[in-house]
Amino acid sequence: MALAVDAAWAYQGCTFPNPAVGAAVTDASGRILSVAAHEKAGAPHAEVLALQQAFALLTSDTAILALKDSGAIHDYLLSNHNGCFTACTIYVTLEPCAHHGKTPSCARLLAGVRIERVVYAASDPNAEAAGGGSILHEAGITVEHTPSKAADDLLFPFVRWQKAPFVTFKWAQRLDGTVDGGVISTEASRRFVHAMRDASDLLVIGGNTVRTDRPTLDARLVGGRAPDVLIFSGAEDFDRTIPLFSVPGRKVMIASDLSAIEQYRNVLVEGGPGMFEAVQSRCDMYLCFVAPSSGGTIRLLQQPQQFEIRHLSRSGEDVKQWMVNG
Repeated sequence: MALAVDAAWAYQGCTFPNPAVGAAVTDASGRILSVAAHEKAGAPHAEVLALQQAFALLTSDTAILALKDSGAIHDYLLSNHNGCFTACTIYVTLEPCAHHGKTPSCARLLAGVRIERVVYAASDPNAEAAGGGSILHEAGITVEHTPSKAADDLLFPFVRWQKAPFVTFKWAQRLDGTVDGGVISTEASRRFVHAMRDASDLLVIGGNTVRTDRPTLDARLVGGRAPDVLIFSGAEDFDRTIPLFSVPGRKVMIASDLSAIEQYRNVLVEGGPGMFEAVQSRCDMYLCFVAPSSGGTIRLLQQPQQFEIRHLSRSGEDVKQWMVNG
């Protein structure tokens, strides 16, 4: 389950409006066959990807690995499994979905391939998708529900944005805490941020950052869509040749307050010390990339601040830290 949780965190912030979910498949001896995660809304769920990889290993039929569409993978597994999963266990951070939405039901797929055992950590809080555990139990599959804080922490954004805007503040800093002086994070970190922008419906940024950096604030590194932008500023005297103003299909707002956030559900905030101070009381989670370097002069955190780390990982040479207020 720990491997499934780690896999899911690799795509936290990128799956809206779906939750981040991870899965791992083991054989009868406990050997790990696969670990996978849901990567993007509309893409195959974690269970489907984990079964796809495990099937190729168990059967040496690698043709399935060329399939990208969730429905196609479902159909291939149901038609060709030949009982290869009957001694296997799948560990999933979230109860397998019961409904057929943009992708088919994972619970019905697991029942159809006759997997021996399903262990899931968090019950699905979405009434439309819940009930997968019951479907599996009724099909004669051994089902175990093992709640954990790690799974609840992973699910926190999904639960929050069902009811209110979920606000993430992202920044990159060096080992000395500085955030100025040009590009700080690795390309891997920047690509991840672009994937988050692709999944966000609003990006908030400070006016001084817009004037100084003249950003585009799109998702070009992942070929994604650009979110709407709220420029937090008391003045509207912006050079309209700054690239962010000319991105097709986006709405750009300039306001001296943050009330526009209430019109959105998945909000990403980027900026410096002033933006951090302005939005801190509204932040649900923080994402910090720490680069192995030094050399700037401005630090984001102007006052002592206590965080609780929810997850740590590598992003190229950077350390990637997901945090909440401590």
